[in-house]
Amino acid sequence: MMQEDKTIKNNSRWQVIFCLVFAGEIIFSLPFHVARFFRPTLLSVFDLSNAALGDIMGVYGIAAMIAYFPGGPIADRFSSRKLITLSLATTALGGVYFASIPPQAGLFILFGYWGVTTIFLFWAALIKATRDWGGKFAQGRAFGILDGGRGLIAAGAATLAVFILQFFLPGVVENSTDKERTEALKAVIWFYVFLTSGGALLAWFFIPDSKRSEIKKSSGLFLGLRNVLSNRLVWLQAIIVVSAYCGYKSLDYYSLYGVDILKMNEVSAARFVSNAAWLRVIAAIVAGLLVDRFSGTKVLVTVFLLLMLNYLILTVFSPVSLSVFLITGNILLSFAAVYALRGVYFALLEETNIEKALTGTAVGLISVIGYTPDVFLNSVAGRILDAAPGLTGYHNFFKLLTGIAIAGLFAALVLARENRKQKTKPAF
Repeated sequence: MMQEDKTIKNNSRWQVIFCLVFAGEIIFSLPFHVARFFRPTLLSVFDLSNAALGDIMGVYGIAAMIAYFPGGPIADRFSSRKLITLSLATTALGGVYFASIPPQAGLFILFGYWGVTTIFLFWAALIKATRDWGGKFAQGRAFGILDGGRGLIAAGAATLAVFILQFFLPGVVENSTDKERTEALKAVIWFYVFLTSGGALLAWFFIPDSKRSEIKKSSGLFLGLRNVLSNRLVWLQAIIVVSAYCGYKSLDYYSLYGVDILKMNEVSAARFVSNAAWLRVIAAIVAGLLVDRFSGTKVLVTVFLLLMLNYLILTVFSPVSLSVFLITGNILLSFAAVYALRGVYFALLEETNIEKALTGTAVGLISVIGYTPDVFLNSVAGRILDAAPGLTGYHNFFKLLTGIAIAGLFAALVLARENRKQKTKPAF
């Protein structure tokens, strides 16, 4: 009987992490997946330039940045189950409007709305629930599974969405009419609306309510805010997240790189990027296991160094000078490195001894800084690429990413030193 109870408990535990994984990725599918995997089609259907789409997504970033911080203390006070369900449901409603192919002004409003629905009640609640699931000794595994699993969901959904796009764009893709492209993109959007709505149902039925005792510990809405703001380690984590997230946002441009530089068609480019997304599953989980074996800072230093060298190669070389095979291999390596970073940077919360009762507040502060690339990176990248069309523009873009990777490497090195100092401090 005891063995049976233990099995039921384990099954319930894995149901919870599956729901967190599914919710954690699918809520971002409408504002991000469509632009990441189907950017050329999106630009064509909505008649947008790279800069215009960057500005639209910048509105999302501004709304999200405002929403991150107050969302942190709320996550420390209320049940993750209710917060996550409400966020998914309201995000899916925005997708219904997206499928109507609104004008550019409507897109600005929509992405601002999504900046609130995907972050305010959701993000800190997700991270808090994942940290609780991991306990004291499996933080790397918990966050590795979260991001690796999110990668599995993203890649699987994107692969199905590519089939949907291809179904509506038969024959020679380049000869498709504007109407065919519009109908194809609508079908993809409705597919993601369906998945997001399903995520809300899963969250409601399978994620347990937080224990009353855990909520009571953080009953003061801004409990410990001063301690979090004065903690240097929290600020260093924020720099690490912003650097890693810039790398993640850069993945949005590889489908366009495939069309512009590698001479793929829209479907081939979308398929290449969606296939590359499968690397997230392996990279994030392996990075998480390495964190539990060694430390978060050691893993981050190694991966940032690898990513910096990777961007340098893409800055200097082209498919002509290095061969398409080596360029695509390097691109795949950059996908793996970025996914590894994303998989473990929140595991640092336990390594730097952030109080559990203040998890949401710390996540709010780290995120309001760490996810600012949602505000600026698309606008900056769009202008860089529009200012110098072709290979020169992409070389300039990768120069920017090289500098950002260096900043992340430096922050990880400083954090590692600070952690060593804390461990060697005499106990008084």
